Amino acid sequence: MELITNDKDKITWHLACRAEDVPEDGGACALIEGRQIAIFNFTRRNEWYATDNQCPHRQQMALARGMIGSQLDEPKVACPFHKKTFSLRDGSCLSGDAYRIETYPVRVKEGLVYVGL
Repeated sequence: MELITNDKDKITWHLACRAEDVPEDGGACALIEGRQIAIFNFTRRNEWYATDNQCPHRQQMALARGMIGSQLDEPKVACPFHKKTFSLRDGSCLSGDAYRIETYPVRVKEGLVYVGL
């Protein structure tokens, strides 16, 4: 499934998993085009997010196992190893460091989760 947002930007939607495969208020990992993508079902906010699974702090593939929550009104994930926190909206590090993670659009349709790359 493809969505062209304008002449220069093209998003290809990839089937990642079934919605039931991602725990409520938690995350799961999917391999898409050779990348580990963390997918989060933020049930408390009725929102879905996708980011790189790799934490840039120590290059560990662990963000899908991180804890999600909010800092003020910003949805975030905390790396389970060293507790660096990242915005689920834009990937910026909320711990005051210069780290950043990639974020991806998510669609849930008919019980299936799609991630746009």
